[in-house]
Amino acid sequence: QAASCRDHNGSLMRLEASGTARTFVYVHPRAVLRRAGVRRGTVLFNGRKRGNSYVGTARRYSKFCPGSPLNYGVSGPISNGQTKVTVRGERPVHRRCSPTGDIAYDTLVFTYSHRC
Repeated sequence: QAASCRDHNGSLMRLEASGTARTFVYVHPRAVLRRAGVRRGTVLFNGRKRGNSYVGTARRYSKFCPGSPLNYGVSGPISNGQTKVTVRGERPVHRRCSPTGDIAYDTLVFTYSHRC
C-alpha cells in the first residue's frame, strides 16, 4: 500500500493505492466544497490503475444535493514521472439537483504534493 498527498483545485487530497485499486479522498477540502458537505475522508475518485492511466468514477458535490453526489465515469493518463494524474469525463449538468439535459466535460488534475 502507498499514500501520497496531492493538490486538486485548491483542495488537499490523499491518493490511496492498493494493488491496482486507486482512491482519491479529501484531506482538506476547499471552503466551497465544505459548504457542499465534503469532509475529510470524502471520496472524489475511485477506480483502477491500468497501465499508465486511471479509469474509474468521479463524484461531483453540490450544496443543493448534500449527501447525493453525481457519479460519472472518468479516465486519463499518469504523467510527469508519476507525479500528475489527469482524468477526464463527461457528466450530465444538474441545476439544484435536477438534470438540465446538457452535458459538461470535466478535467480533474491531481498533482503530487508530499508523502502523507
